[in-house]
Amino acid sequence: MASSTSSVITLKINGEKHTLPVDHRTTLLDALRERLDLTGTKKGCDQGQCGACTVLLDGRRAVACLQLAVAAEGREITTIEGVADGERLHPVQQAFLDLDGFQCGYCTPGQICSAIGMIEEHAAGWPSAVTEDVRPEAGPPPLTADEIRERMSGNLCRCGAYVAIVEAVARAAETHPDEGHATLAEGTKETVA
Repeated sequence: MASSTSSVITLKINGEKHTLPVDHRTTLLDALRERLDLTGTKKGCDQGQCGACTVLLDGRRAVACLQLAVAAEGREITTIEGVADGERLHPVQQAFLDLDGFQCGYCTPGQICSAIGMIEEHAAGWPSAVTEDVRPEAGPPPLTADEIRERMSGNLCRCGAYVAIVEAVARAAETHPDEGHATLAEGTKETVA
């Protein structure tokens, strides 16, 4: 029986429902890693500063260390374990692999989840801090290297693989199903290198 400081919750993670008792103070990150053995989501700073624990909540990026598990009930949670389609890698995963968008790999799951969310945000026309024309009628801005860097700035890579990460995100945006929206600016490859 649950006490006043705990509840039994059902989380929908990567398309599967998981019912578990949790203390109300349990973060989504700890529920994923410690209770459900979904260890692809990494614990970095545990303060929302590094992005290593980035997951998708209803398709939007969220740092799992700042999200309470009880607040995630009823939402669609996607972790790195759920982004591939069976044996077929997600285009972002494939781009990271093809372009060596990682070194030690610790931040990679969060980088990939963040990139997936970022590409969707860009396709929806969301501006960033470096977007020149923020008028809604202007549509999505060109996805330049500066746009990618700004949009991915919440994800730190202690190895410094940023050049390859930007290239991987740019390639994944080119192959994205909504690629008509996520168009890369001319010369992005040159700007990245």
